[in-house]
Amino acid sequence: MMKKQICYSDLALLSNDLFDNINQLIEYGADKVELLMDGQEWNEMEDLFETLVQKLQSLPIDYTIHPPAWDINLTSENRATRETAFSEYKKAIEFASMIGASHIVIHPGFCFSPVFNKQTAQQRASHYINELCQVAKPLNVKLAIENVGYNGSSLFTQEEYTNFLHAIDETAGFLIDTGHANLNNWDIPRLIQETKDRLLALHIHDNDGTGDDHLAIGEGTIDWKSVFAAINEYASHCELILEYAPNTPLEKLQAGKDLLLSKIQN
Repeated sequence: MMKKQICYSDLALLSNDLFDNINQLIEYGADKVELLMDGQEWNEMEDLFETLVQKLQSLPIDYTIHPPAWDINLTSENRATRETAFSEYKKAIEFASMIGASHIVIHPGFCFSPVFNKQTAQQRASHYINELCQVAKPLNVKLAIENVGYNGSSLFTQEEYTNFLHAIDETAGFLIDTGHANLNNWDIPRLIQETKDRLLALHIHDNDGTGDDHLAIGEGTIDWKSVFAAINEYASHCELILEYAPNTPLEKLQAGKDLLLSKIQN
C-alpha cells in the first residue's frame, strides 16, 4: 500500500523565490506543495504563467493552489473589491488547471463589521462560488471552500458552514482549516464527520485559541488525538496540508509529516 501523501504549504517560506521554496520543501519531505499566490514574487506572475507552468511541471512534485489571501474578499461591501476577488480567483483556477493542481482553495469571504448583514454576505458567497464552479468545472479543477474568519469576521456558524454547499455545484467541496475552527470554538471532529461526503482537504496547524498563529501540531490547544481519530474514521481520503507560519523551521514540517504518517491510516 502506498504511503499517504502529505502536502506542505509554502506559507512557511512566504516572499522568497518560488522555485527555491519548492526545492527546499521537497528536500524536507513534501510529497505535494500548496502554492500560495501572495507576496511580491507573484506580482507579475500572470504574465509568466506559460513559462512558469513548464518549469513547475518539470519538478518531481504535484501541487495545490492557494490564491491570494490578503486583501481579497469575495463578499466585500464594496462591489469593485468583490469583482477583483472574483477575477483573481478565476485566474488562479486557470493556472491550477495548467499545472494539474488537485484543487484550489477558495475563501468564501469575510464580514468585518457587525454593521453588515451576514446573510447578504452568505448570498454573495453562494453566487460567486457557483460562478467560479462554472469556470472550474470544464477545467477539471476542484474548489476547496475554506472556513475562514474569526473574532466575528466569519460568515458562518459551524452549522451554516456545514450546510453551505447544499446549493453549490459538486465542483466545490470543503476544506477544513483546523486553526480557524479552533479560533471559533468549533467542534473539529464533528465538523469532519458532518462534511465528510464533500471534504477535499484539511489545512493543519495549531494555535492557542486567541490568534491565527499557524503553529506546528501540538504547540497550541487543539485536541489532536480526537482530530486524528475523526480523520481516520471519516476523512482518510482527504488531502492533508501542513500550513505553518512564515519563518517556521522546515524541520517542523518534516516532523509534522512524520507525525501524520504515524497517526493517519491510508
